[in-house]
Amino acid sequence: MYRGLPPGLPRNWQASRLGKATMLQDSFNRKFNYLRLSVTEVCNFKCNYCLPDGYECHSRASTLTLRQTKTLLQAFALAGTKKVRLTGGEPSLRKELPDIVALCKATSGIDSIALTSNGYHLKRKLPRLIEAGLSALNLSADSLNPYTFSQITGSNSLDEVLRCVDLAFELGLKKVKLNAVLLKQYNGKQLQQFLNFIKDKPVTFRFIELMRTHDNALYFNQQHMPGQGIRTILENEGWTLQPKAVDAGPALEFCHPDYAGQIGLIMPYSKDFCASCNRLRVSADGKLHLCLFGEANDDLTPWLDEDDAAGLATYLTQRVLKKWQGHQLHQGRSGLTKHLAMLGG
Repeated sequence: MYRGLPPGLPRNWQASRLGKATMLQDSFNRKFNYLRLSVTEVCNFKCNYCLPDGYECHSRASTLTLRQTKTLLQAFALAGTKKVRLTGGEPSLRKELPDIVALCKATSGIDSIALTSNGYHLKRKLPRLIEAGLSALNLSADSLNPYTFSQITGSNSLDEVLRCVDLAFELGLKKVKLNAVLLKQYNGKQLQQFLNFIKDKPVTFRFIELMRTHDNALYFNQQHMPGQGIRTILENEGWTLQPKAVDAGPALEFCHPDYAGQIGLIMPYSKDFCASCNRLRVSADGKLHLCLFGEANDDLTPWLDEDDAAGLATYLTQRVLKKWQGHQLHQGRSGLTKHLAMLGG
């Protein structure tokens, strides 16, 4: 018998007896084959749109052990997950990160292992991560102007991030992307600089609309910049929208015959943004979040502590049926998300 099970389950319910789970699918016929797994809440940057005062160490939550993580990955794989993205906080601060990548690689059914990082000091760790099985890398580069980059992130590490891009290609990584949060007064007029960067470099540069969270209301009102304006510019200049891969995230990606790289747009305030949702999130302390901006965060550790991957997989197939159709960002509701470092965005 499990103790501390999520609300709504009978006291004598034993998940491990319910048999093998099927593909995760919600009541709106969306299929979920993509897990975003936070491996730490801690971050070493002070991005003004996320943690302007830095990470508060006294609020640090416990993190899943490698054993718990193994069971979690097995459960999601049993439920049809094909892609895992490791996030934070800043995931490179987790000393066991190569071991976690290796666990993903060793999990039957997981085909793609991606990492989202700010790139700080990642260069010396990247060879080991790729050797462990890393197949895709997203790095944050909110501006290609060193001064603006420093203003946004509180770090002078832009050159280090860009060197990490080159090293990733040298080490044979095929999927490398750069992320920039759109900020009206910082990078809002730097589109041409980003386009120049991907002219001869096969990198996807993705622009992410700033999202409202509990603690950034004033900043959001000052800095939010819709991505539709960039989309219009791209389409007027001959960029064409590409079809999405089955395990792709929410970005709309555009290509142009004169550019080696691509441009991606993540626009959570756009119409029907949630219609193609294919991902679930688990926080560093083992809480399931059906939505980045949802109210629920189910504790999965009862199954993880018992190494019950089959039982957890069955629970996930039932729980995902409660996933709502969309977020409520338009109403200014960000659910339990205090800041984006909680779940890696």
